[in-house]
Amino acid sequence: MPVSVRLDSETEELLKKASRALGTSKSSVVKQSIRHFCAPLAEINKNDLSGTIKALIEDHPGSGKGDLAIRSKEILRERFGKKR
Repeated sequence: MPVSVRLDSETEELLKKASRALGTSKSSVVKQSIRHFCAPLAEINKNDLSGTIKALIEDHPGSGKGDLAIRSKEILRERFGKKR
């Protein structure tokens, strides 16, 4: 099944280097990468929402700001400006 994906130049260059290093096509690297990333997610029990969330954010560090939820209204006001 054909799928089209747009990559930024940095990601495209990384893909090219990986395919050269492996001696395979970019398409093959993309397929392997998707399988590697998605396989653990597909195995998670669908009824275990906390497990799904943990798997999705496991490799992504937080903002380091523990008060974002508490200060959400204040932060949104700062971002969008005061009511006019």
